[in-house]
Amino acid sequence: MAQVEYKDLLDAGVHFGHLTRKWDPKMAPYIFMEKNGIHIIDLNKTLASLQEASNAIKGVVRSGRKVMFVATKKQAQEIVSEEARRLKMPFVTDRWLGGMLTNFATIRKSLKKLQSLEKMLKDEATVNNLAKRERLTLTREKDKLERVLGGIADLTRLPAALFVVDVKREHIAVAEANRLGIPVFAMCDTNSNPDLVDFPIPANDDAYKSISLITLAIGKAIEEGLLERKQDKDDQRLQEEEEAKRQEDQSLIQAKAEDESKLVEGAEATGSPAAIAEEDRGE
Repeated sequence: MAQVEYKDLLDAGVHFGHLTRKWDPKMAPYIFMEKNGIHIIDLNKTLASLQEASNAIKGVVRSGRKVMFVATKKQAQEIVSEEARRLKMPFVTDRWLGGMLTNFATIRKSLKKLQSLEKMLKDEATVNNLAKRERLTLTREKDKLERVLGGIADLTRLPAALFVVDVKREHIAVAEANRLGIPVFAMCDTNSNPDLVDFPIPANDDAYKSISLITLAIGKAIEEGLLERKQDKDDQRLQEEEEAKRQEDQSLIQAKAEDESKLVEGAEATGSPAAIAEEDRGE
């Protein structure tokens, strides 16, 4: 992973927390000091937490499972959706629907409805047979579903992990993940409770630069996990091909040995004293 350094965190303003009166006491271990009424996050703790989270999330992806990105705050939507699309991972950046994880069967019905609407509106013959008002209604419904569910359109099963920007804002998503035992990787500001997530990354979750830096670092770890998975599959395929070739060679050697054995047995039978005596009697 491209190592994020202390200076990078400092330049991005990752160390700026919230006002001291808005803090969550459980963030105390991650706070370095107080300055001008604002808590300053300990960037050494951020570096260590980011490294731990990156290693863990890489392992999740390497096993072939998906990580869902969740960030509905305005300054995080663009960077998170772009990174998730690049990595072909599911994401939610518009609005978290209650039950998106705990009631996934119902969400899948909505996804099927979205797919059927898209298919219908792409068919010119069907569209031409619809009244203008009805066509407009269906288009609006499709756009609404796409806005809310577009990021998880390809999701066929529950994700293996969540990456969340702002634990406080996305508390419903975090609660659902905790209920299902899905590990949560999250940016935790000084007003958040880090105990609610499995891998807290103490960082400013309001500044665009800070969100971008942490999201791209996690994205890089996921990318490395995907590459390692591809390498593992290639190695496994080569190993299987080599094993198949070795078995084929062994079969050929065995068949050749059997043929030679039969020839030797035939020669011995033809040249044996009993066979010669039999030939003499025949003469």
